[in-house]
Amino acid sequence: MIRVRVPATSANMGPGFDAIGVALNLYNEYAFEEIENGLEFFGIEKEFCNEDNIIYKAMIECFKKRNYKIKGLRISILKNEIPISRGLGSSSSCIVGGIIGANEIMGQKLSTEELLELAVSMEGHPDNVVPALLGGIVVAIVIKGKVIYDKVKAKNDLNFIPIIPDFKLSTEKARKVLPNKISFEDGVYNVGRAALMVTALNNGSYNLLKFACDDRFHEIYRGNLIKGFDIIKKESYNNGALASFLSGAGPTIMTIINRKNSFSNKMREVLDREGVNYSILTLSIDNEGAVVIEGGNK
Repeated sequence: MIRVRVPATSANMGPGFDAIGVALNLYNEYAFEEIENGLEFFGIEKEFCNEDNIIYKAMIECFKKRNYKIKGLRISILKNEIPISRGLGSSSSCIVGGIIGANEIMGQKLSTEELLELAVSMEGHPDNVVPALLGGIVVAIVIKGKVIYDKVKAKNDLNFIPIIPDFKLSTEKARKVLPNKISFEDGVYNVGRAALMVTALNNGSYNLLKFACDDRFHEIYRGNLIKGFDIIKKESYNNGALASFLSGAGPTIMTIINRKNSFSNKMREVLDREGVNYSILTLSIDNEGAVVIEGGNK
């Protein structure tokens, strides 16, 4: 049996739309076995126990790369900490877990670069799957199918505090509210802030993050889908947050603080006052990314 652990991710990171993401210490664990025949699922909701399962589809795409003929397959989810459709990379975790599991079954026939390209081709953009695979804070772009990336050398002295709404928001729905075009002014606005986001994290200039994570590409549109979005962001800063931004396509609102303090308790008071049943976690950067924790070809 092959066991794979994949971290949650927070993508877009303020102005870094489809380009900047971070891996966090919240995990899904998957198990994979090649069996004599058939397709078996364990620990997965019945509606996803079929060939449309995203983990299975990722594995098949991986097998196709090397013309590997799988006899049969058993797919299990052993741990499922990443909430579904909340903007914390649940689908990316499934894709990355699937392709790594398949690659281990084949005997590691695909390189890291090939795995990255396969994952991005399935996800459609790199800002979730690249940090899920590699760990850390990553800036990534795609040129003619090739993934170009670099890691931000941020100190591990930050806490990431996701405020997670009690409802799902599909990426498809969140994409539909975005405009087809943006103005030149908004483009310049985001480019400068995305650059400042990277340098502030890299240099430890955390006092600049509040200015760096302002966005005009998607938050002003998607924020309307989330009850209390503007108030939560405002109160996050009032209670000491270094940064506050929409995580991925939402609805999770990610905040960054530089030390453990009473932030979460204060924000719980805000949420209770606003009458929203949102959960709050305290996370940190995962620098390992996806790992094989049992079996495979280590």
